[in-house]
Amino acid sequence: MSKTLVSPLKSTPLPSSPLRFWHRGQVMNPGNVPPDRTLLELLREDLRLTATKEGCAAGDCGACTVVVAEAVNGRLQYRAVNSCIKPAHAIDGMALWTVADLAQSDGTLHPVQQAMVACHGSQCGFCTPGFVMSLFALYQRTVAQGQTVDSHTAHQALSGNLCRCTGYRPIVQAACSLQADAKQAVDEKPIVAALQKLAATEKTGGNYLRPSTLSALLQARAQHPQAQLIAGATDAGLWITQSLRRLQQIIDLTRVAELRRVERYPQHIAIGAAVNLQDAFEALAADRPVIAPFGERFAGWPVRQSGTLGGNVANGSPIGDSMPLLIALGAQVVLMAWRKGKAVHRHVSLDQFYTGYRQSLLAADEVLAWVVVPRPAPGEWLGTYKVSKRQEDDISAVCLAVQLHVEGGRITSARIGAGGVAATPARAVKTEAALIGHPWNEATLAVAQQTIQQEFSPLSDLRASADYRRQILGQLLRRAWLESTGQATVRLEDLA
Repeated sequence: MSKTLVSPLKSTPLPSSPLRFWHRGQVMNPGNVPPDRTLLELLREDLRLTATKEGCAAGDCGACTVVVAEAVNGRLQYRAVNSCIKPAHAIDGMALWTVADLAQSDGTLHPVQQAMVACHGSQCGFCTPGFVMSLFALYQRTVAQGQTVDSHTAHQALSGNLCRCTGYRPIVQAACSLQADAKQAVDEKPIVAALQKLAATEKTGGNYLRPSTLSALLQARAQHPQAQLIAGATDAGLWITQSLRRLQQIIDLTRVAELRRVERYPQHIAIGAAVNLQDAFEALAADRPVIAPFGERFAGWPVRQSGTLGGNVANGSPIGDSMPLLIALGAQVVLMAWRKGKAVHRHVSLDQFYTGYRQSLLAADEVLAWVVVPRPAPGEWLGTYKVSKRQEDDISAVCLAVQLHVEGGRITSARIGAGGVAATPARAVKTEAALIGHPWNEATLAVAQQTIQQEFSPLSDLRASADYRRQILGQLLRRAWLESTGQATVRLEDLA
């Protein structure tokens, strides 16, 4: 299907940026790859590597899953990603495996393929390649390192893959039965050496810019304010595949060294905009364990491995799950720009950052560089809730995060973040006011429930009606009351 050309940034095409990656024992260098060409298009249409399938073209079904790896401290770090929404240039300097690369030249199956056969986990030839690649990434991260795979780990690794015919039981069984095979071990040394050579150059020009330092990023943004900034592209990829938008120039911040770190301080943690969602949620859960199961419900594993917390926040979708949580935690964002020959920055409270539907205070020359989250204060209670049609890999109908401090039975502070109920992620300031200073009892709860149901005017769509969303807001607040007062704990994982 041809793509509709809209609003070209320049009348003359920008020079094409080089794309180089390791695949099947050699460095590939396909030429003249447009900045918005997806990795799946490159594989299937340009390189004729058709073992990788296209299903939804939205990062939802997992049929297109491939595995990429970066060289970190002399070793490879493996990630399963959705090739359908990942820009091809995003794997520049990485190693790539598709399902056709796993078996040996004599036809001997890789342990993950053999396990799928032995456990009868393969039926349809369409989704199976994606399952195999998710299992290959799992194998490299665990089994190849001498670890075993339990049911929970298997479910997490497969959370981004949908099956329509075989059923998940035999696939999970295959994952849990994986055994290391020394004969099938990946020889990482030549791959790491090749990737280190590729990393010696930086993409600072052309139609796909990939700076490696913060100063280079800010200067590139100042010089190209019209370029599309991406940090994982798990949503921007949908603009390409679903909305048929053309992105003439892209600035990719995922290789900026300073922004790939989580920095811990006595009063807060700072999460760089290039930290992927999985690592970001793990960092948040280190201080607040209740966040761990909430984070596991954010999309599927491949999306959490590609998408970033900074990108999710900057994108500003009203149904983005991270923002209600961050609003409840009192998070700020650090916005940076290159002005008058130097880097400048400003801090903005996240609940003041959004100005309208997918609109924010971010200026054309600015980059959202950090998400700053306060450390928990003594006596904090936090509840995080997501209501969706599927347990995993689904978009919220309603998301609610509630942070409370209660002393002597009276609420001394409250912060509530809500998603899916307004044009932007929102803070329930009126509901907070109905709680603060009052005893945390059923009478106060009743007032707060009525307040939160009136505070927002949600829309009706395919996920839920407006009335349902209002009712759910009140019921989630009641759930928070029951759990925070020790009367009941309602967790889906406890019901499994």
